[in-house]
Amino acid sequence: QVQLVESGGGLVQPGGSLRLSCAASGFSLDYYSVGWFRKAPGKEREFVAAISWSGQTNYYLDSVKGRFTISRDNSLNTMYLQMTNLKPEDTAVYYCAADPRLWVFETRKPISEYWGQGTQVTVSS
Repeated sequence: QVQLVESGGGLVQPGGSLRLSCAASGFSLDYYSVGWFRKAPGKEREFVAAISWSGQTNYYLDSVKGRFTISRDNSLNTMYLQMTNLKPEDTAVYYCAADPRLWVFETRKPISEYWGQGTQVTVSS
């Protein structure tokens, strides 16, 4: 059974950090591009970051550049999103996604083949 399972969400104060993880099972991420999206209440699902299967190409939402870092460890079949200097506007449910086609993430649209169930990130004092 193909699954993506996120972990690492939680409540953090403004300026704090969190690291999200997304473990894949039932398939190998080796030749999949992977990414993160988020959905805040009342808003549409929004692209956050993506990284190619080789790790050599990545993309970020402008508002998270310099604060978030996407990475992957193919040996663990896992991807990560390191989030620093978090702001209240980063509050959302974060979803990981995987697709063998990098161009899917270049569109920044939520049309990836596989999705996780989401993990809540709340930034509040």
